[in-house]
Amino acid sequence: MSPERWTREGHSGEATDTGPPAATAAKPTREQVIAGLRATSEGGADLVQLLTPEGERVSHPDFDIDVTDAQLRDLYRDMVLVRRTDREGNALQRQGQLGIWVPLLGQEAAQIGAGRALKPQDMAFPSYREHGVAWCRGLDPTEVLGIFRGTDHGSWDPKATGFHLYTIVIGNQCLNAAGYAMGQRFEGRVGDDDGEATMVFFGDGATSQGDVHEAMVWAAVYDAPLVFFCQNNQWAISEPTERQSRVPLYQRASGYGFPGIRVDGNDVLASLAVSKWALDECRHGNGPVLVEAFTYRMDAHTTSDDATRYRLADELEAWKLKDPIERLRVHLVREQIAGQDFFDSVEAESDELAARFRDYCFNLADPPPQRMFSQVYAEQTPQLAEQEREYLRYLDSFADDSLAGGVH
Repeated sequence: MSPERWTREGHSGEATDTGPPAATAAKPTREQVIAGLRATSEGGADLVQLLTPEGERVSHPDFDIDVTDAQLRDLYRDMVLVRRTDREGNALQRQGQLGIWVPLLGQEAAQIGAGRALKPQDMAFPSYREHGVAWCRGLDPTEVLGIFRGTDHGSWDPKATGFHLYTIVIGNQCLNAAGYAMGQRFEGRVGDDDGEATMVFFGDGATSQGDVHEAMVWAAVYDAPLVFFCQNNQWAISEPTERQSRVPLYQRASGYGFPGIRVDGNDVLASLAVSKWALDECRHGNGPVLVEAFTYRMDAHTTSDDATRYRLADELEAWKLKDPIERLRVHLVREQIAGQDFFDSVEAESDELAARFRDYCFNLADPPPQRMFSQVYAEQTPQLAEQEREYLRYLDSFADDSLAGGVH
């Protein structure tokens, strides 16, 4: 679709003389709907793409972008380092060092493209898979480990980083983001190039949650500067997209009165270009935008999931040919933007990062039991203080039994 500013002309509800009604189109059957959605496995005609799966640079009439050779190399480095820490997180869970891990394998381009489009004054609200966006907001990968090891709920300052804490409840972050973006609007922080914007990340499965739709209603009504960034990785845990929606997800935006755009989520350049445009629309006060990043989850939903129980191996193999990192690597080689020395240096850097990531995880200390009470409110309530005293007396009773030779 054209990136021209969305207007409400023709959507005011006022009666207009449009002549006799057109013939009503026949309602498609469920089989036709599913076939149509499956036919978009390449993204469909509306897909915004700047880098083909073969690594060829193409143009787009509305969403082209100029990037330097250095920026292309940086985007490649981002994706490689983020993927390496993701693979280490998966391995650490299998080794019993983490309670769970949520992989992003295959979604690096969508996250790095969107993350690098954010300006310092912007705010990002993640779900639980946005390790790549966290990287772009300046978080060290080790800072997310405590969440999955169970030692903290997030160790970073959301205000300082412009990156909210991870949200485990599916879709809830959209309501939080809508409220934050409404505040940006009410406080006059939009209107020019220096304005603020908010971006919220969620998956295709979350679009079936009421929280997401309520957030879209509020954002639309108040023209909140909010980019809804949906990473459609084709599977909502064990259900495919066609079981979630009768239309492509980006088209849902029209029902709320703001634009929706589908971008190739395995194309880091297109993800960057579309995200920059959407954020600029928001920061200039033009209201919300929905971006559907059409990508694929190459791994399980989490380490508690067995993806082989609900999807076929040939589907996975087909998407491996669209790998976002390999796509950019081929382009860098073809255009002589990077040589083997560059790729070797990135690989060496990823090895060092992985070793530091593992070492940090192995040495994470268990928090004292008092922290579950001290980190609830800014000022502890009398009821919570009594609960803490009772719990500590309970723990002390085990120590007394041990000293007395009792069994515990």
